[in-house]
This record gives sequence, C-alpha cells and structure tokens, in this order.
Amino acid sequence: MATYKEIKGTGSQNFSSDPGNPINGQVWYNTTSSTLKVAEVLTTGAWATGGNLNVSKTNSGSTGTQTAAHVFFQSNAEEYNGSSWTNTTGLSTSRYEVSGAGTQTAGLAVAGFPPAPGSAVTEEYGGTSWTNGGNLNTARAAVGIAGTQTAAVVFGGSLGYPNSPNTTNVTEEYNGTSWTNSNNMSVNRVSLQCAGTQTAALGAGGYIYTASYLNTEEYDGSSWTNGGNMPTKQYRGGGAGTQTAALAFGGILSPGGMNAVLTVEYDGSSWTNGGNLGTGRYSLGVGSVAPAAAAIAIGGGNAAKNKLTEEYTGPGTTITTVTTS
Repeated sequence: MATYKEIKGTGSQNFSSDPGNPINGQVWYNTTSSTLKVAEVLTTGAWATGGNLNVSKTNSGSTGTQTAAHVFFQSNAEEYNGSSWTNTTGLSTSRYEVSGAGTQTAGLAVAGFPPAPGSAVTEEYGGTSWTNGGNLNTARAAVGIAGTQTAAVVFGGSLGYPNSPNTTNVTEEYNGTSWTNSNNMSVNRVSLQCAGTQTAALGAGGYIYTASYLNTEEYDGSSWTNGGNMPTKQYRGGGAGTQTAALAFGGILSPGGMNAVLTVEYDGSSWTNGGNLGTGRYSLGVGSVAPAAAAIAIGGGNAAKNKLTEEYTGPGTTITTVTTS
C-alpha cells in the first residue's frame, strides 16, 4: 500500500495546535491531542443528516442553534442536543403555523392557528415550562419573526385559515412584556423565510393567496427597505442567520413544486446558491435560528409530516480527525 508521502511527495507535518488557515486536503498530526487531522475547504455549504424527531411535525415553530434547538407544534415540543431529540413540555395553547424566536432555554412562541383569523397568544419558554407573555395587537398565523425572548419583531402573516387571501404586512416589536406596532413591510405576505434580530431583521419570499414573491426586505428597528431579490420565488421554507449572512432553505418554489431542496445564501445584498437539502420539504420549523453557517432544518412535509433533521455546514474550512485502526 502506498504511503501518504509516496502519494503527495511529502510527509504530514507535526503541529502542537491546528494551523489557522490550512489548505484543502492538508494533513497534519496534532502533537497535543495525539490525533491525525485533515482540512476540507468548502466553496458552498452542505447538509448532513441529524437525529430524527420523536414525533413528526410540520408548520412548527423553532428556536436555538444546531446544537441546542427547540421545536414546538400543537401540544408537543422537543429539544435537540446536536445529535438526538428529547420530548419536553408542550405549548400551553396548542397551535400550528406558530413561529419562534430566542434560544433553547429562553424562547418565544408567537401567533398560529387555531382560532381563525389567527392567534394573538405569546408564550415564553424558560427551559422547562411555558408562561404567557403579552398578546399581539394583531392576531394572525405564519408570521415572520426575528430576535430574542425580550427583543423580538414579527411581521406579515395570515389573517385567516391557511390559503386565505387575507394577509397582512403589520410589524410589531416585543420588549419581553408587550407588543408595540412599528412601520409595516411594503408587501403583505405570509410564510416568509426570516432571519436576524429586532433591529436588523430580514424577511424574504413568502406568498399571498394568488401570488408568491422574490422580494427581500430589511428592517433596521424602525422601517423596512428593499434588499436583493431571491433567485426563485420561495415560501414555506426555513431561515437562519443574520441580516448580512442569512440562509433560506426548502419550502415551495414557484415554479418548481412543493418538495424544494433549494438552499440560498444572502450576503446583505444578493443571494447565491448553497448546497441543497438532502430531502426536499416545506413547512419546516420556523424561527430565529443562527448562525446561517450552522443552520438546522427541522421536520416539515413532503408526502406527509416527517421527523427529519438536517444540519448545515456553511462555506469555509472544516477540520476532521482521522480515525485509524
């Protein structure tokens, strides 16, 4: 069998710590951890399979990160530790088309169905249980959302049962106690891909009963301005990241059908293609999940509700420990 030196013309190097800017395919031995490592430079992001949900979910809300996520749908909720899901306390008010913001231990669940024309209910999660927060001024479902439990913003949404032509562009901000109306989005829409914070939010795509959108809008804490258009009309997908480094994935494409694998990355001005989802689906967990380079796609639907979890690794360098035997 050929050795690494015979193949590459040089042996692997020894380092006491991993090099700060390795090249693609570089192999070295870390003398501190006594491990052999290799670098891979990704020019586009890629999705990998994570642990399955215990209960199938679609039209759910989500919060947190890839290694500490929380998803909630009707009366069921689960927490993720980066490899597996554990059942936890469900919402006090059972809802779907609910949206989430914040972290795994300090989350927010907002709006949803039932009832029609939508719910005004806000619930706050403390890591073990839910308590009621202040109600929205405009009851609705399938809202865009960004921020934290004590500093969130919601925008758009449905004012009727799913596929109702009654949608809104209303924007509200939350201070941890109550909601206050702000300046509205320029376009009424529902089921946007969303990302960011209360003072730097992003809302992209979405639809109304008869049309879907390419529009991206950026919020600065008081008003909305237009950003770069999405390459494809996309709605009912997932979102992650910040206003200047966002990800939109899955959903329904127009044209293109319901089981979308498309993933696109936003740099603050334009969208470019990232790595596709392994399994196309729509109505994934909706919430403020960051960062984009380590996003998580939770549940969703294709032929039926599913338990799938996928984890995203954004462009950049990954370092892998080589297992030898």
